[in-house]
Amino acid sequence: MRMSFYQFLMTQRNPNSADEVQQFANNAFFDTTFPKHSEDFDEISHYLEENADYLPSMTIFDEAWQRYIDAMN
Repeated sequence: MRMSFYQFLMTQRNPNSADEVQQFANNAFFDTTFPKHSEDFDEISHYLEENADYLPSMTIFDEAWQRYIDAMN
């Protein structure tokens, strides 16, 4: 079974890191309304654009998404 993007993102958490994707993961962990079961780029992207004040740039999401795709293949 393929893991959701959120499940993958949680593997990227590191509270002591300056890596932007890891910071995104750290912040997403505290986002109680994040679409935790989604594997859909558009759904997650739309959610982040509308709700994630903690994400300074969608480029960070794009990088995290690429890591997710690479890990799933």
